[in-house]
Amino acid sequence: MVVAADVLSQLRRGALEYCVLALLSDEERYGFDLVRSLGAMDGMVTGEGTLYPLLSRLQKDGRVASTWRDSDAGGPPRKYYAITAKGRRALDDFTAEWGRFRDTVDNILVKVTP
Repeated sequence: MVVAADVLSQLRRGALEYCVLALLSDEERYGFDLVRSLGAMDGMVTGEGTLYPLLSRLQKDGRVASTWRDSDAGGPPRKYYAITAKGRRALDDFTAEWGRFRDTVDNILVKVTP
């Protein structure tokens, strides 16, 4: 039997990197700020153990760039992430495909839902 949490986990896994790119599309952010923002959104709960490897992979793929900056709060320096042109293209492509995919799934579900 498929559990709702398993379904949500699979959906989140497939879309998380694009959600991160979308959050970075307006402004640079440091890692824990991304964790906090995602955690505040229904269904997007994620931890540092998921996010930091994802950010590392996105950086390795050239979709994000990072810079170290001193903390505004006077703490240790923070690593800020910014979307790159390659990341923006990937986000634009995903956004176009997501709309079509979502509409198709919605149409199928409406046809089979009693």
